[in-house]
Amino acid sequence: MTGKHRQTEETEEPAEPLIVRDRRKIDPDTGEVRPEPEPEPESEEAGPSGPSLGESIVDEAVEVTSDIEKELAERTADLQRLHAEYANYRKRVERDREAVIASAKASVVSDLLPLLDDLERAEQHGDLTGAFKAVADKLVGSLQRSGLEPFGKEGEPFDPSVHEAVQHSTSPDVAGPTVTTVLRRGYRFGDRTLRAALVGVTDHEPAPEPRAVDSPDEGELPLNGDESSS
Repeated sequence: MTGKHRQTEETEEPAEPLIVRDRRKIDPDTGEVRPEPEPEPESEEAGPSGPSLGESIVDEAVEVTSDIEKELAERTADLQRLHAEYANYRKRVERDREAVIASAKASVVSDLLPLLDDLERAEQHGDLTGAFKAVADKLVGSLQRSGLEPFGKEGEPFDPSVHEAVQHSTSPDVAGPTVTTVLRRGYRFGDRTLRAALVGVTDHEPAPEPRAVDSPDEGELPLNGDESSS
């Protein structure tokens, strides 16, 4: 048994020596500051650092980029909407401005219509001559270039939206309601009618059928007043 006991002692591994580390920063013997100890190398047996089981892996950089892109998309949409609203506002202002200008021109031209009627009557009577005619032609030309357009001529179809009928007659010479007399010319400015034309209208009337004349029978003489007297 003594031999076995000795063999057992020889096979046992020697115990690790006890190491005591003095971590005091001041050397008690010299009184000087000791240098910082170097960090111990990590053991290769230790696994790589990372989240433990059950922890979620979150990429903070991806989240920040996603938030920036979302905010950028919202700001871009706001800018596009603001640009569209401003474009619509400019169109509306321009349209209103043009409508105001057209209304002002139409109002001025409407006040000159009685003068145009007097010039037309003077021309019909032969009184529009010389310098007076030259001035009248310039006035009428300027108004027409601004957008004034006269209407109401004999022979054109009757339109109740621009013609005001004050006379009515019938005739087989027309195919339908036709303007045959113009008492006062009408005017339009752009797309608006300033004044309707006063006209006489003629409707179509079928021509009367000719009456048949009875001819005398053969061998008979027509009766007249002379024969009866004889």
